[in-house]
Formats: sequence, structure tokens, C-alpha cells
Amino acid sequence: MDKKRSVLNVSISIIFKIALLIGNLLVRRFLIRYVGNEINGLNSLYISILDFLSVTELGVGAAITFCMYKPIVDNENDKVSALYRLFTKLYLIISAIITCCGLLIMPLLPYLAKGYNVENVNLYATFFVMLISVVITYLFSSKTSLINAYKNNYVTTIISSSGQLIQLGLQIIVLIYTQSFFWFLMCRIISALLQWFVTEILIRRKHKNIIKNKQTVDSETKKEVTKNIKAMFMHKIGNVLVNTVDSIIISAFIGIVILGKYSNYTTIMSAMTGVITLFFTPLTSIIGHLFIENDKDCVKKYFNFFHSFNFVIGCIFFLGYYAVIDNLVTICFGNDLELNKSISFIITLNYFIQFMRQATLLFRDATGTFYNDRWKPLIEGILNIAMSIGFVYLFGYLFGEEFAVVGVIVATIVTNLAICHVIEPHVLYKYGLNSKTKNYYIRNYIYIIIFAAALIGLHFCLQSYANEWKELLVNASISLAIAILPCIVVALIDKDFRRNFYDRVVKLKNKFKRKTENSTESIDDNTATSESVGSEICSDKESEDNVN
Repeated sequence: MDKKRSVLNVSISIIFKIALLIGNLLVRRFLIRYVGNEINGLNSLYISILDFLSVTELGVGAAITFCMYKPIVDNENDKVSALYRLFTKLYLIISAIITCCGLLIMPLLPYLAKGYNVENVNLYATFFVMLISVVITYLFSSKTSLINAYKNNYVTTIISSSGQLIQLGLQIIVLIYTQSFFWFLMCRIISALLQWFVTEILIRRKHKNIIKNKQTVDSETKKEVTKNIKAMFMHKIGNVLVNTVDSIIISAFIGIVILGKYSNYTTIMSAMTGVITLFFTPLTSIIGHLFIENDKDCVKKYFNFFHSFNFVIGCIFFLGYYAVIDNLVTICFGNDLELNKSISFIITLNYFIQFMRQATLLFRDATGTFYNDRWKPLIEGILNIAMSIGFVYLFGYLFGEEFAVVGVIVATIVTNLAICHVIEPHVLYKYGLNSKTKNYYIRNYIYIIIFAAALIGLHFCLQSYANEWKELLVNASISLAIAILPCIVVALIDKDFRRNFYDRVVKLKNKFKRKTENSTESIDDNTATSESVGSEICSDKESEDNVN
């Protein structure tokens, strides 16, 4: 395991993600303040539509990275070059398809934005600007994937995150001085062009021999790539139909104003989950290289540890989210934008259930087993849409229009529990880890039940004060205290997690002691992240085997 590279990837990703989280919250606050919550809802609708169109990307990005692992490990530069040229052509075709599909959707915008009545904002012009900003990113996506395949995720993270931070800064300035939604969106194009320019310079310096080498893929490689792309295409459809379509359904069936309020909650949630998933996603290429080296026993040990670790950090973050989200929405975006507490309860539970898939999805992408459950996302997506529309009317009729949003979220919860949490681990264990899934199912559903119980307990423990900041701090402290209980449960029922976590603490303690005794010792020995916590699991077991 490339410990140093993993630490760097994770650390850089977390630093920039936190910066982007703060920046996005500030931009949304200025957007609501200067142009209104209705435009905020429209912006969320545009993002959802373009996420829907991104299904055209066919999952090429994940397929690229996976297909390049083996030739990079084997130093087959000609094959890497051939794959790079193939994917560059594919992305050009994809960008053209997305452009055409976006233009075809434009006439439908008035029907998708229910209740929209802002006169000084042109739906078609603003959507077109957003469309172009997305298309530009596909023009250099193959270069980004090439850099990531060499385990340099931190480089692409720095480029993309710096570009986004520049975009956020420009958007705040534009909102203050022009109050123009059109120029607000134009900042996205400027950011995309800057990222393209920097990526182009970097790729020509670091991988000039790859991009200049005029190789073509052989028929066998093309067949493998096509197979992986088809599989990832199905997964992309499922992700879009489950997550992205939810916002479109809310906008079209409930209204753009409700979507604006809902998107405030999901923006904070997405930003938060984006930070904590960075404990996992930057490790994809590292685990992929390990799997290519045929060390499946080691990969399985990593997976078991990260699944329990997944639950521990999920409890801390999501209980904290539920405790403070209403206060955060008021503080960040203004008054009268809160949703009913029962809605934020369902939002929290939904995202936690989705988050508990992170370890499985990480190892699925790293081991290339996404082909084996390629039909699952399509079934999941179709079922989710049907249930979402049905539940919108049912919950709206029973509890009122605002609670129609709950129907959409409940549909997502049902499909996740009944389909995703069943099929995804089965495929990973059968085709990637060569093991039985029974113990995983028991542990996984116990974790979800424990969290739901903790969330209910937290609901009845929350306090109310006139001062928003006091209420936020008190409830955050309560959530942290309650989150400790599930973590203790994990330590009690999962002896492997308990043993490995204890071993890691002892090792870190010894390293710190050596550091104080020897000032010349490398600083790398003192770095502790989620990856370094797990990176010694295999070596410990190997040592035990050798002793035996």
C-alpha cells in the first residue's frame, strides 16, 4: 500500500473540501440575499437537470481509471497511451451529446420550474450558460483521469478545487455589484477554462510521452473497455434516477420555492458528506493497484475495517447534522427557510443509509466488480421514480404540500434498503472478495438500526433556546455525547475492529514516543488518517501468520 501517496491524497482532498464547503455556503447566502430563494431553487433545478444529462458520460471516468491500473503497474506505456487516446475521443463525443440533449430540454424548462415567475431572469439564456460550463469540463476529463490513474489524485484535487474557489469568489463579487444571475453563472465558465488551462500545462510536463505517443488500442482491450463502460453506464443511470431526479420531481410536482428550501438542507448535507467520503474515495486507485497485485485477502481485511469505520464516522457526522441543521440554515441563509423537523429527520436517515454504502462502492470501483451488478441501478432507478411520484401525491394528500417532499425521500430510502444494500455487497463478496455475504448483511443492518434508534433518542433530547448560536452549540454537544454510544457498540460487537483500532493506537503512541526521543525521525511516521489507520491491518496479520 502506497501509504505516503494515500496520506497526501486524503489530506489535500479534505483541506480543499472544507474550504469549498465554506465557500459554497457563503455563495448560497449571497444568492438568496441578492436575488432571492426562487432563483436559488432555479439554480438547484439547473444543477439537477445537468446531472441528469451527465448520464451520457456513461461512467467512462471510472472505466478509464480501472483499465489503466494494470498497464501502469506493468509499465506498459504504449497501452496507457492507447487508452488515453481512446478516452479522449470518447469524451469529445460525450460533450457533443450532452450539448444536444441540453438544447432539446430547454423548451421544457417552464414546465419543470413550477411556480417560477421572476421576470428579469431568462430561463433559456441562463440554462445555456450553465450547460456550456459543464460541457467544457468534459473536454479535459481524459487528462484528469490519466493523472488520477497514476495515484496523483491530490494534483487534480488542487486544480479543480482552486478553480472552484476562484469561481465562488467571482460569484460573490458579481452578486454584490450586479445582482445578475446570468453573470453569476458566467463565472462557472471562467472557472472551467482556468482548470482546463492548468491541467493542459501539467499533463504536457508530467506525461508528455503518454499524450504524444500515437498508439491505438487492440481489439481485446477495446472489448474490455466497452464491457466496463456499459456496466458503469448502468450504474450512472441508477445514480441519476435515484438522486438527481428527486430534485426535478420536487420542482415539477411541488414547486420551485419548496425546492429552494429543500436544496439548502441538501447543500449542507452534500458538502458534509463530500468531506467525510474523502476518507474513502481518494484511496480507490491505491486499492485498485493492490487488487491488481492479487492480494485479495489483504483487500478483504481493508474492506471489513473500513465498513465499521464507515459506521463510526457516519454516526458522529449525521447525528451532528440533525442536531444543528435548522440553526445552520437560519444562520447561513436567513429566516423563514426552515423545513419541518420531521423532514430534516427523514433527510438525515436517508443520507446515512446512502453513506453506509461508501465502503462497498469504494471497493467495487477499485476491484472492477461494477460489471456484475450492472442491471441493479436500472431497476433501482425505475422503481424509485415510480414510488417518488406516487408518494408525492400520497404524502401531500395525507399531510399537506410541504410533506410531499417526504414522499420523495421515503422512496429513496426504500430502494436503498431493499436493492442497493442487498445486491452491491453480494456482488463485491462473490466476485471481488470470494467470500460469503451473510455476516456482512447482519452487521450492516444492525448498524442501520442502531443509528435509527440513536437518531430517535437525539430527537427527544434536543433543546430550544432563543439564541441560535447557543442552541446550535448545546445540541451539537448532545449529539456528540449520544454518538459515543453507537461507537462503543461497534467496539463491543466487532472484535476485529476493536483489536485493529487498539493496535493502531498503540503504534501511534510508540511512534510519538520515538519522535520525542529522536528529533530527526521522519514526519511521515506521525501522520494519522483513515488510510494510515487501515494501512497496517494486512501487515499485522501477515506477521501473525509468520509467527504461527
